[in-house]
Amino acid sequence: MPMRTSNGVKDPIVQAGAAVLRQKAKPLSKKDIGSAAVQKLIKRMSAILKKEEYGVALAAPQVGEMLRLFVVAGKIFTPPPEGRGPAQSGGEKVLPARVFINPEITKRSKSKQEMAEGCLSVRGKYGTVLRHEKVTLKALDQRGAAVTYHGTGLVGHVFQHECDHLEGVLYTDKAKTLRDDDETEDEAKSS
Repeated sequence: MPMRTSNGVKDPIVQAGAAVLRQKAKPLSKKDIGSAAVQKLIKRMSAILKKEEYGVALAAPQVGEMLRLFVVAGKIFTPPPEGRGPAQSGGEKVLPARVFINPEITKRSKSKQEMAEGCLSVRGKYGTVLRHEKVTLKALDQRGAAVTYHGTGLVGHVFQHECDHLEGVLYTDKAKTLRDDDETEDEAKSS
């Protein structure tokens, strides 16, 4: 269910209410991973994500593809320079987006943490979601090689959010609180 952005351009990201966001995504075979179609999808998803100022990850169902695949912006894997915010374009090196195919969370910490969360498919809303503080994710990369990541903090949070997308679950289903973006901005301005 694409929508128009404030400047009238069609949003390339499927929005809440679309059936594709509520279905379980299908795994890819190693043969599929090397196909031109999947490689093109990865490039398209990476390009869409790169244009999103606040976006840090994008799952295939969010662009209308029912595949077990997500892309995470390299900026969340790049440690910020001492005394500076997240590494961006001010001369700091930002890693390229990372691709996770057929991801599976194999370990979760017992400890959990509430964090603010938003979603490119639920524009204009933010919520607080309780998630595991640490997770281990096993997946395949864009070449089909096996990878394992131990995600803590934001990275672990993102892994859980994106794996939920592949199961047809939105963060709004788990949010302890949910509010409009303008409420968040008003609170930040008054703080």
